[in-house]
Amino acid sequence: MSGPAAGTASAATTTDVVCLGESMVTFLPSQPGRLADVPSFGRGIGGAESNVACALAAAGHRAAWVGRVGADGFGEHLVETIAGYGVDTAAVRRDPDRPTGIYFRTATDRGTDTHEVAYYRAGSAASAMSPANVPYEELFAGRILHLSGITAALSADCLALLGELTAARPGRPLVSFDVNHRPHLWRGGDADASVLLELARRSDLVFVGEDEAEEAWGIVGAEAIRAALPEPSVVVVKRGSAGATVFASGLRPGPRSSIAGGAENAPDARSTEGGGAGNADTVTHVPALRVDVVAAVGAGDAFAAGFLSATLRGLPVRDRARHGHLMAAAVLTVPGDLTEPPARDHADRLAALDDDAWGRLRLGPGWTAADRAPEEVRTP
Repeated sequence: MSGPAAGTASAATTTDVVCLGESMVTFLPSQPGRLADVPSFGRGIGGAESNVACALAAAGHRAAWVGRVGADGFGEHLVETIAGYGVDTAAVRRDPDRPTGIYFRTATDRGTDTHEVAYYRAGSAASAMSPANVPYEELFAGRILHLSGITAALSADCLALLGELTAARPGRPLVSFDVNHRPHLWRGGDADASVLLELARRSDLVFVGEDEAEEAWGIVGAEAIRAALPEPSVVVVKRGSAGATVFASGLRPGPRSSIAGGAENAPDARSTEGGGAGNADTVTHVPALRVDVVAAVGAGDAFAAGFLSATLRGLPVRDRARHGHLMAAAVLTVPGDLTEPPARDHADRLAALDDDAWGRLRLGPGWTAADRAPEEVRTP
């Protein structure tokens, strides 16, 4: 198989989001300290795309994860754990010749100099994904196909696969792309950064951190990032504690229109020239929440899941970004990469708060309890 046939996706799809990428078994330290000093580790799972799938399934959406694992115990653990969140894993392939990737990390924040990660993923089963061995019918069966730049960095075959999946063709679902620049996975410097830029420009909805855009492309500021990504209908620039800025243009024709738009309904949005499909952008800035952080891991994947969840529901752009912040806050207030998201009606109440009330929110551990009303959420 050299690539997907035109019109592969069915008009009557049963999946909301299909996520493609590598998931690995992660070993979490039993105590703080250097990897050399940690006496034991607990087992978990890690993977940007499978994290998004798990969060979406936990939020009530029909999500599928497509990947490749070794025919080993770690691969079985991954598939069983991800399926336990309600994710469809039927399209995951087992590789009899290559192992499932694993990694170890320290307990310290990823942003500190003392944080260590030891990856054992070279030659993994996932790195063997290619245009010749993935199930295109499953990949194109959803309303949204979610990808990330991590997959592109795993191997030449994986890069070729993302090139196929982001190519314009009839019947392609809306392609969501999280840049996820990981310098340690790349070996070609500027050439690799340009690959990520090209893949982002071929996508419909792009998530990119302001810091990673500067690191990868030397581009500073949300407006400049949008100028470098004129084609996508929606570009979400994540700005850390400053919040998120969403650039959304007019809808493209076809069946994707119902979930690609909604920007015209965004409160307090301002229009600027430019944007995907040659239309004027609506620019919406949504401040971040104040969060009592337990562990700064998994927030980017959770934000993407929250934004995609609200996109599937056709909510206004402001509320899409707010749901992204809320899903990220749920993960930030627990030790691991995954957690049960807030109940939908709870999240909807918080997302609907006026700007002053939103700005006063401060979320801490336990805030996602379904029986907690918005006014009971901890505020300063």
